[in-house]
Amino acid sequence: MPAVRKLESEGVMPTIKKTTDYRLNGQRNLVRLPNKNVTSPESRLNEFLRPKEHLTHGSSSRKAQAGINLVHRESDSLPAGMQVARPVTLLVADDHPVVREGLVAMIERQSDMRVVAQAGNGRDAVEQFFARRPDVGLIDLRMPVMDGVDAVVAICEREPAARLIILTTYQGQEDIYRALRAGALGYLLKDAPAEELVESIHSVGAGQTWIPPAVGAKLAMRVTDRALTAREMEVLRILAAGKSNKEIGVAFNISEATVKVHVTHILDKLRVTGRTEAINVAVRRGLVNMDSTAA
Repeated sequence: MPAVRKLESEGVMPTIKKTTDYRLNGQRNLVRLPNKNVTSPESRLNEFLRPKEHLTHGSSSRKAQAGINLVHRESDSLPAGMQVARPVTLLVADDHPVVREGLVAMIERQSDMRVVAQAGNGRDAVEQFFARRPDVGLIDLRMPVMDGVDAVVAICEREPAARLIILTTYQGQEDIYRALRAGALGYLLKDAPAEELVESIHSVGAGQTWIPPAVGAKLAMRVTDRALTAREMEVLRILAAGKSNKEIGVAFNISEATVKVHVTHILDKLRVTGRTEAINVAVRRGLVNMDSTAA
């Protein structure tokens, strides 16, 4: 302890309390400072979008390429006796068995990670999370029964401090916004290198946010765009299914003139001039999921 107090007095390391969390990250340690107050998803979004040099924090260009990784590292200052070898435990939720098994195999190759639960749909993911209490949850965005965003909402309602990463092939603005607003700490694409997946798990496991630059740019665009109202979103989804103004009016028990007003507002907010272009933009941004629309 004298050596530890000496390090503290010199400002080299944070004060060590029982709640301090030290986890191995290869040859490095991740240090999570005690935080009594759980930050809300909205606060995290505002913090991320606040003008600051997220990607130039420090001098490493690799950080800027890999993602927004704000993990505080103390690899050189922690006494050897303070290093704890307990692996990071994970839940892997994906409705495609081949993808899920591949992720599990990749994670299990890491000496400091262990998969303790798997799920093939959102509802099972929620149940498994609370049954096994993993350190980090990897959750697919599109799953049957309950999608990834709804699963994140369900988990964070009961456990606001849950550390969840959305792992998906979808990168629409609305998908990203909904996932992070629901409470996910990370958003990673499935075509990311294995090293980035491992790094994101360590980062989120330490209570930090992991948002790759391309994802962050789309999130910023989504926040600055004019949001559609709930009714406009409903009209847009039926519009994408190929329904006419008259059919949309019947579906919502509103006049055809009112439908035209909603459509005009939709075109204006999406900055397009026609229905076809509006649907294309909506799909690209993640406002409309054509698979569910077709169903």
